[in-house]
Amino acid sequence: MAGTLDVAKISEYFRNKSVLITGATGFLGKILVEKILRVQPDVKRIYLPVRAENAAAAKQRVEKEVLGKELFGLLREQHGAGFDVFVAEKVVALAGDVTCESFGVEAEMLRELRLTDELNVIVNGAATTNFYERYDVALDVNVVAVKHMCNFARRCPNLEVLLHVSTAYVAGEKQGLVPERPFWDGETLRNGTHLDIDAELRLPRDLRNQMEVDVDMDSSPKARRKAMKDLGLTRARHFGWPNTYVFTKSMGEMMLGQMMREGNVPFVIIRPSIITSVQNDPLPGWIEGARTIDAILIGYAKQSLSCFLADLDLTMDVVIPCRGTWW
Repeated sequence: MAGTLDVAKISEYFRNKSVLITGATGFLGKILVEKILRVQPDVKRIYLPVRAENAAAAKQRVEKEVLGKELFGLLREQHGAGFDVFVAEKVVALAGDVTCESFGVEAEMLRELRLTDELNVIVNGAATTNFYERYDVALDVNVVAVKHMCNFARRCPNLEVLLHVSTAYVAGEKQGLVPERPFWDGETLRNGTHLDIDAELRLPRDLRNQMEVDVDMDSSPKARRKAMKDLGLTRARHFGWPNTYVFTKSMGEMMLGQMMREGNVPFVIIRPSIITSVQNDPLPGWIEGARTIDAILIGYAKQSLSCFLADLDLTMDVVIPCRGTWW
């Protein structure tokens, strides 16, 4: 399917566009930032909200965790001594927090940048992908942050599209051909259950309050972490999802669909499956961390894995980031 994409048309689309990307310090996020800057140098601006104390700290973090990576080597070669000037003109680091309204960006900064008036594209790549994350953390990042993003998008009169990165595994542990369709508010994977997102958002607070007042409960930080993780897993399995990650990502999709349809904002949800290293450009084989299938690939590359069991007739559902996830 990726081979049918009109690469030139997609690249041209970003000409003179203002784009906001959340999760830019993550693996997929920095790949997208590099890709846009390299194939469409006439992009107007790329805004990157990141967690930081102030603007200077945000700029430093983006320079170190995004622009400073070897992934940007080809782009540096293209611009030579002018690289720093180029990215300074195109990339704007914003001190913020996606779990807060307006991405946590100060109102004065929003007015100064005229961000709501200028934005054409929002890409939401921020997420916690820990399968067994604390329920309060997973809800904040994968659900509440989506709500705040939708509220912000509604205030952007020139917004052309909001792209939300989800996961193929919101479908649960189904086998065979699984049709792509949106989740509706309250839908679950287990018959006879109904999901109330607002009620789920209250559960971590209720648990914290209970642990504080119940003298028989261990309220140490370690016990709190375990209780929150157990709560997330229990709720996920109650509604038919295998873990907290895909459960909260499903709720995020529901939140997005409901709010964007009400606000008449064009939106797209993409559901990549297993994401591995870069295939070709800008740096073949580049990867960060070692998650899921990555350990097998690294073991094979280092010749420390002599063999492993596999079904030769099985088609693996794997995405090569620079080729399959973006364009």
